[in-house]
Amino acid sequence: MSLQLTIATRESRLALWQANHVKDLLESKGHQVKLLGMTTLGDQILDQPLSKVGGKGLFIKELEIALENGSAQLAVHSLKDVPMDLPEGFELACILSREDPRDAWVSNQYPSIQSLPIGAVVGTSSLRRTVLIRALRPDLKIEPLRGNLDTRLKKLDDGHYQGIVLAAAGLKRLGLTERIRAEFDPSVMLPAAGQGAIGIEISSNRPELVKILRELNDFETSVRVYAERGVSRAMGGSCSMPLAAHATLAGNTLSIKAAWGDHLIEKPSLIFASDQCTIDPSDSNILNTATSLGELVANKLIAQGARPVTTH
Repeated sequence: MSLQLTIATRESRLALWQANHVKDLLESKGHQVKLLGMTTLGDQILDQPLSKVGGKGLFIKELEIALENGSAQLAVHSLKDVPMDLPEGFELACILSREDPRDAWVSNQYPSIQSLPIGAVVGTSSLRRTVLIRALRPDLKIEPLRGNLDTRLKKLDDGHYQGIVLAAAGLKRLGLTERIRAEFDPSVMLPAAGQGAIGIEISSNRPELVKILRELNDFETSVRVYAERGVSRAMGGSCSMPLAAHATLAGNTLSIKAAWGDHLIEKPSLIFASDQCTIDPSDSNILNTATSLGELVANKLIAQGARPVTTH
């Protein structure tokens, strides 16, 4: 069955790349697809950290309205921007194969964060990256960095920072790999839950879309990401949370490591937790198993002193 579909997407260059990627995949299956570009509140508020103005949901609300009123049937998101719990009436129907989940060091002067002089300025508005950078180099000055990928790179090029930390996936997808001076090993800079993955959101009352999108879903990415998001959900995760979670799948062994730090102190001591389990690919509850593993690791963090967010 061939369908005519509209994809709601943010209008940044990276968001449009991701939406066009989904469009190409669906068109290869015989569907007719067009894009509906939208500007979200998260794109408009650039002078404050997301943690202070409403969180990740600011990037998807307008897209969900388009799904609700029928002007679009799909919304394509960077999965790390998607809240852990979607509003009633919406569901995450598909997760595509993941790009590189690591963070990237970008600088015009310095080959690595270790090579920065004392007191150098690093740009990021991520609480996760803030605590991880402080743990690596407590002498550095961390300044806010908001805006789409091109805006962030321009601010670096204009000399506002000696270096910035970005998701490697976005740079690679836009053909900007040459801007990456170094990629952080996850043992040094643990990624965000879902980083590098693309998620497709739909209205819950569209079973015909679930069937179509199932063909695009990547099994390994989904299992890993559900475990990571399980950590975040149990911690009340949002961009207000200085939390990292990264899962790997080797054969039938799902492993996950998470880290939390207190962003309110200058030299945070990071709290780490990890665990693993054996999964059965034929198990219809495999995503629940992955989520439960993430929740277990979150409880280990809390037992060591990590503070979950209890209000939203």
